[in-house]
Amino acid sequence: MSLEPAAALEVPYQEAGSGWTELWRKEDWWAVWLGLGIVLVAYALFTSGSSIAWLAVSPPKWSAFSQLLGHLEANATRYVAQFAIILGLFAIAASLIGYKLRHFVPGFVLVYLLSVLVFAAGAWDRALYFNIEPPLIALVGGLIIANLIGLPRWLDAGFRVEFYIKTGIVLLGATLPFTLIVWAGPVAILQASIVSIVTFLVIFFVGRRLGLDHRLAAVLGAGGAVCGVSAAIAIAGAVRAKKEYPPIAITLVVLWAIVMIFVLPLVSRALALPAGVGGAWIGTSEFADAAGFAAAQTYGGFATAGTISGTADQALWSYTLIKVVGRDVWIGIWALILSVIAVTRWEVTETGGGVGAAEIWWRFPKFVLGFLLASLLVTFAVRDVSFADYNTAVRPGLVLPITTLRTWAFTFSFLSIGLTTRLREFAPAGSKPFLAFSAGVVVNVVLGFVLSVLVFGTYWQTLSH
Repeated sequence: MSLEPAAALEVPYQEAGSGWTELWRKEDWWAVWLGLGIVLVAYALFTSGSSIAWLAVSPPKWSAFSQLLGHLEANATRYVAQFAIILGLFAIAASLIGYKLRHFVPGFVLVYLLSVLVFAAGAWDRALYFNIEPPLIALVGGLIIANLIGLPRWLDAGFRVEFYIKTGIVLLGATLPFTLIVWAGPVAILQASIVSIVTFLVIFFVGRRLGLDHRLAAVLGAGGAVCGVSAAIAIAGAVRAKKEYPPIAITLVVLWAIVMIFVLPLVSRALALPAGVGGAWIGTSEFADAAGFAAAQTYGGFATAGTISGTADQALWSYTLIKVVGRDVWIGIWALILSVIAVTRWEVTETGGGVGAAEIWWRFPKFVLGFLLASLLVTFAVRDVSFADYNTAVRPGLVLPITTLRTWAFTFSFLSIGLTTRLREFAPAGSKPFLAFSAGVVVNVVLGFVLSVLVFGTYWQTLSH
């Protein structure tokens, strides 16, 4: 089979389009249209008493293969409908952007089928026990296929890493309404903000001192300072990072997240920290939401067993306020700040030319606006809703289905990163990213302890809801 040269698959509008045609010619804008379109449909169904949940299907937790097979058989219609709708939406966008459908469609079909396998593997109870998360499975699986089996280059048209990432980030905005800031309270937001800013700056400047590229240092900083995988890929898109940078950050996030699952609860228990205080420290120091929840749940179990003071709910509640609410909302903030810095400082330094105000707008990553608009839309939807009602009605009926579809988009992206990364073309990053990220880990853990135990300890110890 003859392969088309890589240049034949490039679309000039992605880099050079600076006019109104980019509204339908650039992945950035299509990510906004698709993401906001899904959110609007989900909101319309929710307000009418229905939900988009039927379409947002994914394999549930399973221990025996017969359970997984039974789920797939019972929900075959849902999967077919999901595949057809997602393929149709992405195919329309890809066609207008400039990709050949005869190349894009086969590539996407492969990505979707592999994503089902990734979801299934990630839902296996053994994988959950060892915290082997779908992003890591997707990356490793994609790398194995690309480098040991090999794929024709023309399939890369369906492996649209940034398109899937950007669409997922717009959907991510819908899961983080600004109302969460009010519900979290000033202490949680203050502590989370201090940690997010300090940890990012430490990783970034240590990385730069070690000679890392601005963009790699920024991706690593976001991965350690905000919410791990999601933040790393969001910032990578915002600063136009090289495709090999997100896998480096994701690997380090997963590595340290697994370490912290065991270390933080055990050290907290040894220090006899109250449940709420331990949960806050975990929320301040963990790097991935799922891993942090596992650690907080473990520590809450100590309270249930009576080995520490407080309740299991306090551990989970304080963790949620700090990590899932306080730190995660920084995704949009960092993406906005760093995208402007990348355009006005880094690109000017690299090219040696100035950038005008209009050019800043044309180069600005529009998916960041989509993220903010999606967040505003859901904020409007829950403006008169209490936090309790949000958890019992809005979250399962509106937010969780969008979260599932967001996870599908991210999985498409992780797989595409692996499938398009040929290790023979990959320049090894060496130990410098590890050292930079690890410096942030040390600061994160120490600062988190000081804030959670010494500064705001009384607040977290008496936390109630």
